Amino acid sequence: MITIQAVYVLVGLLFVAFAYLSVRDAANPKRYTTALFWGLFAASFLAGDYLGDLGNGILVLTMALIAGFGGLGLGRVATTSSDERKASSVEWGNWLFLPALLIPLVTLAGTIAFRGIDWFVLVSDPLTIGGVPIADAKQATVISLAAGAVLAAGVALALLKQPLSSPLQEGRRLMDVIGWAALLPQMLASLGAVFAVAGVGKVVGDIATQVVPADNLFIAVTVYCVGMAAFTMIMGNAFAAFPVLTAGVGVPFLMQQFGGEPAAVAAIGMLAGFCGTLMTPLAANFNIVPAALLELKNRNGVILAQIPTALMMLAINTALMYALAFR
Repeated sequence: MITIQAVYVLVGLLFVAFAYLSVRDAANPKRYTTALFWGLFAASFLAGDYLGDLGNGILVLTMALIAGFGGLGLGRVATTSSDERKASSVEWGNWLFLPALLIPLVTLAGTIAFRGIDWFVLVSDPLTIGGVPIADAKQATVISLAAGAVLAAGVALALLKQPLSSPLQEGRRLMDVIGWAALLPQMLASLGAVFAVAGVGKVVGDIATQVVPADNLFIAVTVYCVGMAAFTMIMGNAFAAFPVLTAGVGVPFLMQQFGGEPAAVAAIGMLAGFCGTLMTPLAANFNIVPAALLELKNRNGVILAQIPTALMMLAINTALMYALAFR
């Protein structure tokens, strides 16, 4: 059975390749420290279970020191020119979107196949071989995403007739541009867990008690929705902000005091948090990676374009929760 460990190994080997290519890049004045950084990141995926808490802590601190003291440098990757890309886009047209579209399609299909479906009268069990599930149903989505990425890379190589090293070289180029920010999703998700264990939600609840009037539902809803967006901007991840704000404001005020419907409060609260995702550079995978891919001159160009929409949607989500979550 395919488990999440297979995905960790796949990602770890990818960063091993980035480290190897970095150390061989004589054009990078910081090639050794750059290679060490990506090599340590690879080690966290390949051997994290064996290093223990202390070992992983030292690993992370070492990576932080490398990044903090400017140890990451830009390499030089032989890639296509702007004119060559324009010519390729004319030649292939919309077929260029095929590899990118394969990733969500394979992810959806794999999730359904590995987890099984139970939609009304349509029922199906997970795919098995000899009675053994092909993949761990609990991690079906992540496993399917990894499979989709591998398939998309293979199709892109075949379609565009690129050398086998092309995905690795272009991937390294992208990682060099993004730098340490590539680690933010993992780090911020961990930060959310630390905040929850540390009781930050209770502190937020105590502060909210002094701010929210006991009989004003609209202010309570506004504090929760705006707080979700603000904490998401700070933590870079709505999933990290959710347990803190829901424990501090959502449950004691909106659900218990005002009788809010838990499913509606939680669902719309997450949507309010996602509005914060659109407005923070800490959400690197959403806002920094696209800027690097599009080679924007302004690193925060994506965020600036999204702010008006984010604020509008935050106001709409606040109104929806006030109107729909309480009877």
